[in-house]
Amino acid sequence: MNFRLRVWRQENRETEGRLVEYEARDISPDTSFLEMLDIVNDELTERGELPIAFDSDCREGICGTCSLTINGEAHGPRHPGAACQVYMRDFRDGETITIEPFRVGSFPLVRDLVVDRSALDRIVQAGGFISARAGSAPEANSILVPKHNADRAMEAAACIGCGACAAACPNASAMLFTSAKISHLAFLPQGDPERTTRVLRMVRRMDAEGFGNCTNIYECEAVCPAEISASLIAKLNREYARASWRERFGE
Repeated sequence: MNFRLRVWRQENRETEGRLVEYEARDISPDTSFLEMLDIVNDELTERGELPIAFDSDCREGICGTCSLTINGEAHGPRHPGAACQVYMRDFRDGETITIEPFRVGSFPLVRDLVVDRSALDRIVQAGGFISARAGSAPEANSILVPKHNADRAMEAAACIGCGACAAACPNASAMLFTSAKISHLAFLPQGDPERTTRVLRMVRRMDAEGFGNCTNIYECEAVCPAEISASLIAKLNREYARASWRERFGE
């Protein structure tokens, strides 16, 4: 299979970027999208040209590092799934493929297709944890958790923090990510002692990072590799309203 690639090249965030065309020839349909970029980079290196910078790590749809916008879609055409799970058989032979970084103001560009998504880390650092010392691992049945709550907590905890939700949202909102990080602890009794401070700190950190507001367009849910439900955003809103009331009027 042969493809024409239009790749965003930009030396750093201060310089002007542009789309540069490359040819990807004799690519096996079973080649993954990132492997195809590796092949193109090998050819560029052999020609003495600077290879295309892009992020990757596990290449198994787990780490969330491969933050690429492919033909205008966060992570490309295969949903649910990350960019590393896209294969060249998902495209037509001879197709022109446009590859860009995630376009989110809170994700400043580093180089080419690499963006800095540490804003998501700072949201988690604001309160997405349990600070109480629990000692050694307790007996599994000492705190009974209803199966429904355990299942919802596990579903929320599946978020890989890739940032595709913000990249796909017209408002660049990180509400789906933040709601997942808040909800997976809110569903469990272990997260209850810090429930109020957690949601206040994380939502305020999210706002401080410059992410937009949610207007229920559901693009976030459509592109999420972990299939996080947008219903968690409603839970986040309830948690935040409850915490704000408690902060204002006391327990």
